[in-house]
Amino acid sequence: MAQTAAPATAVPEITPISLKAIAPWAVFFGILMLVLLYFVGAEQGATAVISGEGVHEWVHDGRHLLGFPCH
Repeated sequence: MAQTAAPATAVPEITPISLKAIAPWAVFFGILMLVLLYFVGAEQGATAVISGEGVHEWVHDGRHLLGFPCH
């Protein structure tokens, strides 16, 4: 009987992640993305939270990349 050098590999057990465990993280990242979208797309106008053009200059290229006009 021939012997092999590699032992038989066991198949790892895949356990499903419940929706209850994912929901808080999904809400957190959803809110984070909305805040980021606000600062990139809408910060610099009537709804500006931070005065001046600092935020606009930091996200200027991102605005153009996402298709927001700013000029």
